[in-house]
Amino acid sequence: MEKTTSYDWQHLVDSIGNYLAPSMAKDHPNLPVVKAEGCYYYGADGKTYLDFTSGIAVENVGHRHPKVVEAIKEAADSLVHGPSGVIIYESILKLAAELQEILPSGLDNFFFANSGTEAIEGCIKLAKHVTRRPYVLSFTGNFHGRSIGALSVTTSKSKYRKYQQPSWLTYQLPYALPEYLPEGADPEEFFPDKLEKDVKSLLKHQVDPEEVACMILEPVMGEGGYIIPPKSWMKKLREICDRYGILLIFDEVQTGFGRTGEWFAAQTFDVTPDIMAIAKGIAAGLPLSATVASKELMQQWPLGSHGTTFGGNPIACSAALASLSVMKEEKLLDNTKAMGEYALSQLNKLKEKYDVVKDVRGVGLMLGIELQNVETKEPDGDAVMTVLNSCLEKGVLYYLCGNSGEVIRMLPPLTVTKEQIDQGIEWLDEALGEL
Repeated sequence: MEKTTSYDWQHLVDSIGNYLAPSMAKDHPNLPVVKAEGCYYYGADGKTYLDFTSGIAVENVGHRHPKVVEAIKEAADSLVHGPSGVIIYESILKLAAELQEILPSGLDNFFFANSGTEAIEGCIKLAKHVTRRPYVLSFTGNFHGRSIGALSVTTSKSKYRKYQQPSWLTYQLPYALPEYLPEGADPEEFFPDKLEKDVKSLLKHQVDPEEVACMILEPVMGEGGYIIPPKSWMKKLREICDRYGILLIFDEVQTGFGRTGEWFAAQTFDVTPDIMAIAKGIAAGLPLSATVASKELMQQWPLGSHGTTFGGNPIACSAALASLSVMKEEKLLDNTKAMGEYALSQLNKLKEKYDVVKDVRGVGLMLGIELQNVETKEPDGDAVMTVLNSCLEKGVLYYLCGNSGEVIRMLPPLTVTKEQIDQGIEWLDEALGEL
C-alpha cells in the first residue's frame, strides 16, 4: 500500500531548515503568506500586511492584477513551454515589439532569459564577444547577481564573493557616493571631475583602455544602499566610454519598468547605454528577463554563442504584455512620480524628527531610509532590523539594503495610493519612535 504523508502548513514553516538551504531560508522575514492582492500580503496568521517591497521591485502593477492573471490563464490554455528557436510563438515577438516602443532609441533587439543574473551574463558575454576585449570595469558597491560571471562585477558585499574566485577579471571604480562629496561642493560638478580622474588613474596604472570591453553599473545603486548619482556623472560615463570605444552597460534589473518614474532609469538620467539588462518588473512576478542591445550589436553574436531552454517562456511573455498594458492604461508612470515625491517629503519629516535617521533619498518609488548609531554616527544595521520587525508587527513589510544592512528600502507597487503611503509611513514613524 502506498504511503501518504500529510504536511501541516505551520509544521513546514517551523521546519524550514529541513527543506531549504540556509541561503534561501534565512532571509528576512520569512513571513508565511497564503495570498497576495494589489499592495497586500495575506498572512497565514490571518493578518493583512501592506507590502512595501513589491517582491523586491517585481510586482510593479501590484500582486495578481486581474488583467495579468487573465492573460496567464489564457496563455496556459494554448502553450506552456516554448523553446524559442525550435518553435516561435506570438507572445515573444509581440513583447519584443512592445519593448521597442518604450526603451531608449536604438535598444531594439532582445535575448530573453529568466532572471536578472542571466541577463547580466548575457550583457557581459555580448560585450566581450563584439569588442574582442577581455576586461570589464564595474563600480564598487554595485550588485549584479551571484552566478560566477555576474559575481565578478558584484561588489555590494564581500561575503557574496567569498571562496568563489570569479572567473572574469574585472576592475572597479568608485561610485558617486555622498560620502565622497566635500562639504559645500556641488555634486553636479564634483563627481564628473572625480570620475575623470579615477578613470585616468585606472587606465594609466592597471589596464589599457584597448583591452576594456565594457563598463557596467546600476544607474541607481540598489542592494548597495539606494544611491542616486548626479545626472552629470552619468553623462560623463557615456562620454568616457565613447572616447575609448568601451561599451556602456546599464543594469536596469531593479530600476526598470517605471520604478524611477520613467520606463527606465536611462530615460530618467537622459543617458542611453549600448547594452541593458532588464528583469524583475517585466512580467508581474513570472520569471523573465532580457539582454537588450541594438540589432547591429546582436547580429555580431552568432548562433551558439549564447543559449537558453526556458528564456522567453510564452506564459511569462503574455504576463509581460498584460503588465505593460496595465501600466499604460492606469498611467502608473505618473502615479510613480507623484507618490514618490509625496513619500519622499513625508520621509524627510522623519529625518528631521529622529537623529537615528541619517539620510533619506529616492527617485520615483525607489526610496531609502539610512539609519545610524546616534552616538558613533556609524551605519546601524541592528537598528534597521529592529525597525523592520516592529513594522512587520504593525502590518507593513519593508526590506533592507546597504553594505551593513543600514538602509530601509521602500519600494511599494506603482499602484500605491496616498492613503497606503500614509499608513505605511505612520507605522514606520511609530517603530522609529519605539527605537
